[in-house]
Amino acid sequence: MNCTAIVLAAGQGKRMKSKIQKQFLLLKGKPVLFYSISCFEKSSEIDDIIIVTGAESVEYVKREIVEPFGFQKVKAVVTGGKERYDSVYEGLKACQNCDYVFIHDGARPFVTEEMIERGKKAVIAGGACVLGVPSKDTVKITDEEGFVESTPKRARVWNIQTPQIFSYTEIYSAYQKAKQEGMQGITDDAMVMEQYGSLKVKLEEGAYDNIKITTPEDILLAEQILETLEEE
Repeated sequence: MNCTAIVLAAGQGKRMKSKIQKQFLLLKGKPVLFYSISCFEKSSEIDDIIIVTGAESVEYVKREIVEPFGFQKVKAVVTGGKERYDSVYEGLKACQNCDYVFIHDGARPFVTEEMIERGKKAVIAGGACVLGVPSKDTVKITDEEGFVESTPKRARVWNIQTPQIFSYTEIYSAYQKAKQEGMQGITDDAMVMEQYGSLKVKLEEGAYDNIKITTPEDILLAEQILETLEEE
């Protein structure tokens, strides 16, 4: 079976307050994007990699990341869309001979082989799964005016991460339906499957250090995580 990783690198990263897009910021001398691509490249579970980036960054990614680091599994660097889900759709269209697809945020540098292996087992069993971690905090649901409306049981609340992993035919079909209906309110790939697909989405535990680089503080945290991993 063929497994393709779609790595999303089209984000603008406005909260980073940097002229450089967050996925291209240096983390211990290498671009943030390098780390997740490197993990998928080394993984025996992944056959192909599709990178989705902004139109202005396609040649940069090829020249500064794919070629110098010798990534052999990268089959295409394609132009994304205005929103994340548009970029995912472009990545799905670029897949070839794909059975299962791993959709991953390029700004999450700490995906591991273990996560990929567990995710693959889960998707083979059920066709749809996402990584996440149980919430450490109590979560409140508010009304439109900002007042507390309800408090879900913390034991049932998860913080969702990537990769999010699906049967290719199922998620592509769900995305096609979602595109036809305008993609209103979609924030991740699991929502596309939940609202437009036919499969229940299984939660698999990721890791608390599988962080997404979003703000300047995250770079400092990522450097600390990387130092710890290098010491192991």
